[in-house]
Amino acid sequence: MNINVAIIDQRLTSVIEDIREQASQELNLRNDETKLKSLAFVYLTVNTILDLTPEETFDCLTEGGGDFGVDAIHISAEVDNEFTVTLFQGKYKAKLDGDSNFPETAIKQMLNAIHYLFDPAAPLGNVNPRLQIKVEEARALIRDGYIPQVRAIACNNGLTWNESAKQEIERAALGSQVTFEYCNHDRLLSILQATKPVNETLRFTGQATVEDFNFSRVFVGRMAVSEIAALIDRQGERLLERNIRRYLGLEGNRVNERIRATLHSDKERANFYFYNNGITLTCDKFTYNALQHGDYQVKIENLQIINGGQTCMTIFKTEREALPVSPRAETFVLVRLYQLPSENDDLVQQITFATNSQNPVDLKDLRANDEQQRRLEMDINQLGFSYRRKRSESPLKSSEITTGTAAAAILSVWRRKPHQAKFFTREHFGKLYPDIFTTDLNGTQVVTAVLLYRIAENYRRRPPENAELFIPHASCFIAMQMGKYLLAELNCKLAGLSHLNFTTAKSLIEQTGNVFFIQAVADIAQALTALYGKRTLSAQQLSATFRRGDLIAILS
Repeated sequence: MNINVAIIDQRLTSVIEDIREQASQELNLRNDETKLKSLAFVYLTVNTILDLTPEETFDCLTEGGGDFGVDAIHISAEVDNEFTVTLFQGKYKAKLDGDSNFPETAIKQMLNAIHYLFDPAAPLGNVNPRLQIKVEEARALIRDGYIPQVRAIACNNGLTWNESAKQEIERAALGSQVTFEYCNHDRLLSILQATKPVNETLRFTGQATVEDFNFSRVFVGRMAVSEIAALIDRQGERLLERNIRRYLGLEGNRVNERIRATLHSDKERANFYFYNNGITLTCDKFTYNALQHGDYQVKIENLQIINGGQTCMTIFKTEREALPVSPRAETFVLVRLYQLPSENDDLVQQITFATNSQNPVDLKDLRANDEQQRRLEMDINQLGFSYRRKRSESPLKSSEITTGTAAAAILSVWRRKPHQAKFFTREHFGKLYPDIFTTDLNGTQVVTAVLLYRIAENYRRRPPENAELFIPHASCFIAMQMGKYLLAELNCKLAGLSHLNFTTAKSLIEQTGNVFFIQAVADIAQALTALYGKRTLSAQQLSATFRRGDLIAILS
């Protein structure tokens, strides 16, 4: 028995219990323990690789009949006229020896799915509803001119695909838009162990600047990119913690492609130090021989990269490519190493935010210590709910609210921007943050928005029989209308919704929420008729309509 395989298998026991009820309700998996374990493995892989919330992770799952061999799919927000689609296919073996290759037939299935699913002109045929919604969303983006970058991730508890399967991928000639990746028990365990401290020795080249101030220390110098590549090779996901899971890849990402092109160029490689913004590291402690005048070896305790993860991974992947170029030892990158007081979490948060906020990263965690988030946490706790302003691995309870759900709910229900709630998630804690979490936002408004949003989301995941075709695409719009009905029943404006009438508002939602939902669906059906007449709309047209927000003016 492979010990790492056994550890992941043991972890799946708790994952199964976390998702059992939802799998029963949404995927009709009740007492089939074999299928539940297979589903739990895909769930764990998606959650670990993409670093999503439990709700977002389960929403990706498409496992079942008519799934084209795609067990999960995730669609990112659009960036620079591109969007990333991540496809997962899982093959879990009950035998825990870890020596089975990922099947060649499964690779062929993924290749077929990629050729078929991303062609808007190809009829979908017999596809399960969960996959259809995702595919039509992607196709609608493609029709609007956005370019998909596809990550195909094959995952199992064994070995990677064989040489024959590799040749199948090469023969498919999918170009730079598609990358194939492999994930197994070893990679999952490496990421899950990321919280363990990383103690390392870094080799700097030339002179460096070292300064002590404000109970902190700073070491600024340059490192050879070969040293960076070796560091990533040794530590991988543990060093980059959660950031590595959002690595944008080499192909299709302009910044990373430019980094690689510079490293490949004999002419430009020497200028890499000047072209790149550098890498920012934090640690609990560093020591070095201050008696020498350069080429320091710096011993570091609890090392983390808080900015420059994309650069590090691109250097690592580029250095592994066998190319006929001269050695890269003369290629350097600027490195800033901060030794910070272990008790000063706020300073770490502020540095992380300041060094990352200009880049396309998920800013939820960086906003966690904002005064506004702390205030909302206290306010919401007093209402009998818990506000998760920081990431947690434990399953979400009905009384708990994550910052991500809160942002989407507030933007849908109270800010009346449902299209931004669904499709601009990358900006919820960036450009849209001041509009969502305004200074006058209170805990009652957050909780009521989330309760309404959850009702709409539950119907999206489990549409009633003979439901309107648009319901899976319209949950944020439905929640918006439900908020309007709630305020009408309370006979108040949003500013009047506070702890003073929270109990009444909560009771109204519990007793009348389903009625609000039915009314909202009727409103949207009427608005669609006003916009398009009585002609039948395809799922692709509906997805595009709700993404653009065409209906907001009609529903106002």
